[in-house]
Amino acid sequence: MRIAYLDCFSGISGDMFLGALVDAGVSAGLLEETVTALGLGAKLEISRVVRGGIAATKVDVSVVGEENIPHEASHEKSANKSSPTHSHSHKHTHSRGLAEIRAIIEKAAIGATAKATAIRIFEALAAAEAEIHNTSVEQVHFHEVGAVDAMVDITCAAVGSEALAVDEWVCSPLNVGAGTVKCAHGTLPVPAPATVKLLKDAPVYSSGPQVELVTPTGAAIVKTLATRYGTFPAMKIDHAGYGAGSREFVNHPNVLRLTVGEAIAAALAGIATSVSAAEKAMERVAGDRIVILEANLDDLSPQVLAYAMERLLAEGALDVFSVPAQMKKNRAGALLTVLAKPLDADRLTKVMFAETTTLGVRRRDEHRRVLDRHWETVETEWGPVRIKVANMNGTVSNYAPEFEDCRQIATKHQVPLKKVMEEALRKYSAPSLVDEL
Repeated sequence: MRIAYLDCFSGISGDMFLGALVDAGVSAGLLEETVTALGLGAKLEISRVVRGGIAATKVDVSVVGEENIPHEASHEKSANKSSPTHSHSHKHTHSRGLAEIRAIIEKAAIGATAKATAIRIFEALAAAEAEIHNTSVEQVHFHEVGAVDAMVDITCAAVGSEALAVDEWVCSPLNVGAGTVKCAHGTLPVPAPATVKLLKDAPVYSSGPQVELVTPTGAAIVKTLATRYGTFPAMKIDHAGYGAGSREFVNHPNVLRLTVGEAIAAALAGIATSVSAAEKAMERVAGDRIVILEANLDDLSPQVLAYAMERLLAEGALDVFSVPAQMKKNRAGALLTVLAKPLDADRLTKVMFAETTTLGVRRRDEHRRVLDRHWETVETEWGPVRIKVANMNGTVSNYAPEFEDCRQIATKHQVPLKKVMEEALRKYSAPSLVDEL
């Protein structure tokens, strides 16, 4: 199983996360294309810097007319961001509601999974702000977080994390920093209220500089992506990258480290402390545990069922499918089945109740065997296409072009989709012959 580990010894912000992604191998061009797809008049400035003797990648968002966009607090303009702190009035002329942000992201020409992840990050921020200000999620307006630079950070984080093609995100305890932060509503202790809400149940501590190290955007990214927290996991390291914050500290490298590799069994690594721990480690190598959610439906419109299935996939389901079923009283119905990670099962159950007419959802735990997977990229005459490659015991057993890459190329160049997919497969399966031709 391929895992990514976030080492937040100097906190995390949106731009630090993007820098770590690029430094770990995610294409800078992919992130730049994502910014263009948002249509917000922004661009990325990517550079190499040194923080505390550590070479790292720095990503900044340049926005036309950004000085006219009001920001509520110094959360995003902290030790890990470059723009100066400033306050504003309560009119929030340029603020954005969650509905507007959803519409901008959904309209962008990026993959459906990345769109869903970006929206979930913003929804996490909205939920935290709503609780702090005693209002509803839809009434929250993102004065600071909804600014263009933060929208770019979050959407690029979603696209970049998907491109990394990992099965699980793990996060270290987070260094939140110390001191105080100046907001439009006054001076508050670090971490800021939204950050505290977002990091509920996460292990945190305070060390080093007397500044804010974890921003609300960084906290929302961790909350959305990470499935667990802990020390450096047992893994075979493939790549490591460092994303830089804006400030230079004495005796404290202001960077976020991202390490990517293949998980190995704790028992094989010699660190198992009990039979139970060893069994769980072996499960991570041989496969993983999933939850099966099922419901029988005999009074639901096919159009609504299709929408419900799309919602479940967007909310993080591993897979969703339905099969025809003959119900009681000879009614034609459907069996809806959802495959989910254990941590997502309760949330997806709520979606099933909300989006279908079922009165009950069956749940059972299963163990599945999964092939090792990795991504390779081939160059077609219309542009790059990622190929997902599956291995069994070190031998390639299956491979397929990434549908969203092929779909975007087909749409942009007005080429039949099947032709793009065939060309990508041909490039992968016979690279030497293609090169000769």
